[in-house]
Amino acid sequence: MKYRKFGSLNWKVSALGFGAMRLPVINNDYGNIEKPAAIEMIRYAADNGVNYFDTSYIYHNGNSEIVLGEALKDGYREKVRIATKLPCWIVNSVGDFDRILNEQLKRLKTEKTDFYLLHGLNRIMWPKMRDLGVLKWAEGAIADGRIGALGFSFHDSYDIFQGIIDAYDGWSLCQIQYNLMDQEFQAGTSGLKYAHKKGLAVVVMEPLRGGLFVRSPDVVTRLADNTHSKTTLTGLAFRWVWDHPEVTLALSGMSTMAQVKENIAFAEHSQPHNLTADEGKLVAQIHDAYLSLSPVACNGCQLCMPCPAGVEVDVARVFDFYKSAFMYDDAAHQRSMYIDPMMFNPASRGDKCTECGECVERCPQKLPVPELLQKAHAYLTEKE
Repeated sequence: MKYRKFGSLNWKVSALGFGAMRLPVINNDYGNIEKPAAIEMIRYAADNGVNYFDTSYIYHNGNSEIVLGEALKDGYREKVRIATKLPCWIVNSVGDFDRILNEQLKRLKTEKTDFYLLHGLNRIMWPKMRDLGVLKWAEGAIADGRIGALGFSFHDSYDIFQGIIDAYDGWSLCQIQYNLMDQEFQAGTSGLKYAHKKGLAVVVMEPLRGGLFVRSPDVVTRLADNTHSKTTLTGLAFRWVWDHPEVTLALSGMSTMAQVKENIAFAEHSQPHNLTADEGKLVAQIHDAYLSLSPVACNGCQLCMPCPAGVEVDVARVFDFYKSAFMYDDAAHQRSMYIDPMMFNPASRGDKCTECGECVERCPQKLPVPELLQKAHAYLTEKE
């Protein structure tokens, strides 16, 4: 296992982190984790050098924290560090901070979470948490030993990301979506470099786009298979992330022991600046091949946001669900996330657009945004 410095902290983290969001389940029931298999996977990862384990209050309907706590008994807790997250969208008062954290520590069977992230900060959740006094509260929880270091995960535009970082000197880490397709999406490469410059550890989520690169469309698979690269498309996607020296670790949600073993093997080749020139060209070709399958030309610049009409429509995320359904042949999953209020705020859906048309003037490509939002919403709410 290769290791990297964890931001400004005096600790080195494994290049591969274990995300406990996609543990094996029984009968396709997301809340019913197959505990023996999950525990075996977690302990195998720890035994083979993985020392960063990520979970959340909501993963597997709250059972991810419980199973991770079980897996880290028998001396494993001392070998690794845990990150879990505060579900900002269910926090309504200051008292919720302590209540939720204490419940999480009980689930995890630990007195301390090494890293505590504000989950899913964006232009709405960040002001809410800030104004409720989450930073002062977190400093108190760090002082009393329940939290080791504070961070946040993020889903919004670069300017919001930079503003959150600049608003507080106590951040130790951030978690962003970053992969060979999402180079400019949300925080993007600019956010990666900015956070690194400010001394934050940068935890990359979705290095495989939620596993979509594993079952890529035929056009992309053929492109990858017809090259002389010695790596698989999955391995190339991981190595592209690790190729960036600003990346602290790539976080992978693994569902089988085979995936754990394969990803640990990939991590042996996780040095920065490790891609060959030919592999760099292949990445560009794969990127373009995926884009050719997109039903909308939105590049995620988010200049149309916030909505000038004052509604909460998240244009970029609506289009991302819509595009992903076609680009990765993933309609059922994208639809399920779009309509799940825990995954995507109903107030941000495409049907909330007032069709004022002002966003069209902001769009560099002059896309018919209201029309496309209607089309995307209809598709994403269509029953198969």
